[in-house]
Amino acid sequence: MFNANQMHEKTDADQLIARVQLLEQTNGLLEQENRWLKQQLFGRSSEKRENPPPANQPWLFNEAEAVGGADEPTKSITIPSHSRKARGRKPIAADLPRVDIVYDLADDDKICPKDGATLTCIGDERSEQLDYIPAKVQVLRHIRLKYACPCCSAHMAVAEKPPQLLPRSNAAPSLLAHIACAKFVDGLPLNRQEKQFHRLGLDLPRATTANWMIKLGDAVIPIVNLLNDYLLDGPLIHCDETTLQVLRSKKAPSSDHFMWVRAGGTENQKILLFDYAPSRSAEIARRLLADFKGTLLTDGYQAYDVVAGAQGLVHAGCLAHVRRYFKDVIKAQPEASRNANIALDYIGRVYGVERDLREQKIPPTAAERYEARQRRSRPIMVEFRNWLDEIAPKLLPESKFGKAVHYALGQWTKLLVFLDDPMVPPDNNRCENAIRPFVVGRRAWLFCDTQAGADASARLYSLVESAKANGVEPHAYLTHLFTHLPSASTVEHFEALLPWNVKSSTH
Repeated sequence: MFNANQMHEKTDADQLIARVQLLEQTNGLLEQENRWLKQQLFGRSSEKRENPPPANQPWLFNEAEAVGGADEPTKSITIPSHSRKARGRKPIAADLPRVDIVYDLADDDKICPKDGATLTCIGDERSEQLDYIPAKVQVLRHIRLKYACPCCSAHMAVAEKPPQLLPRSNAAPSLLAHIACAKFVDGLPLNRQEKQFHRLGLDLPRATTANWMIKLGDAVIPIVNLLNDYLLDGPLIHCDETTLQVLRSKKAPSSDHFMWVRAGGTENQKILLFDYAPSRSAEIARRLLADFKGTLLTDGYQAYDVVAGAQGLVHAGCLAHVRRYFKDVIKAQPEASRNANIALDYIGRVYGVERDLREQKIPPTAAERYEARQRRSRPIMVEFRNWLDEIAPKLLPESKFGKAVHYALGQWTKLLVFLDDPMVPPDNNRCENAIRPFVVGRRAWLFCDTQAGADASARLYSLVESAKANGVEPHAYLTHLFTHLPSASTVEHFEALLPWNVKSSTH
């Protein structure tokens, strides 16, 4: 029987043991975060999965899962046969103009050295080189002829000039299209463009071109609004957002603003819209999705849950985000890499079904896609869910592996939507791919000076990315748009300027 002192000592020992265990647990979590941050800073940015080791080779990391349990399901892996494209130089496009440079023998070399006869041309040998003609700036002079009556000298008439998008500017539509494409397609900041124009003998300060871009952003509002109407009338919208820095606003210059991106439309009318907002609140998502009645596909950001619930939308989830969480486990928590690879195997099998459907010579119908997903993908997802349910109670929720498993379980209802709707993909990659050009450009131009500039950038990004999605060359599309937009006055006129309606005229 313990006396009071012994009881007190035991209590102190228990507290110290609990304290040590807590510190060890905290230290383990911090080590995970440290590994993950190092991978983010110095590791590969690609999300491509590295091949697991062969069956007779042990994993490089410790196989023992810290939480125990969860035996790996037995699977047989079949590697399908495939053919590779032959390497080599691709032929030069046949539609490029050709300039022939003919090399002939000198007259003395056309005499046969054996019998003195004149050589006869029997053919030629040809090779091709790509040539580059530097950009050329020219001046368009608009000459309006004036007429007067020779009798009374009182009546005079002047030929009308077509309306211009920026009436008081000296920029032609093609120049405006070039500046916009250089920044919003190629990620070339206006200050670098200023230097390029200087080399061509043209003085175009960045303040001038920036002012032009803001005015263009205002001028194209009718087209962007029309694209927005088509987007909201469609069956599916992808949503995502990324950060943006705006120097002059009500917030501190170092604070985050956001560029919201929506993707949708139909197979023949693809739409990508960018919208600037100073915050990431649910109110912004509610405004962007007002009057939408279809399926919303997003990541796990809770603002979308609020909007989907309020509007009664079908809310689909992103399997690629689930996959990303398990990839982070491999980076930050090596001891859990074996089980993380089990999760990646399940996800990879689902994507294998999608790849098979995509690579069919004849694209599958909606019914065929639905049947394939029910027959092949649904059993995989059921097996994946059972595995998650089995392993979840054994995990520390704050660990990378625990977060990955609980994120997947929390998104599960949304992750299954693609099984029952053949038009819904299993991930939000379409929207993320649309964001990528913006992110690449942001690395070069770094920030927007004003909110007006951010709004203009969003609208011009919407136009060039929608043009690209519909197979229209952006510079050709913007030149066509900036030329004909000033004359548009009816809905029919604006409809004719949408990317899919001008495809034939820009090629």
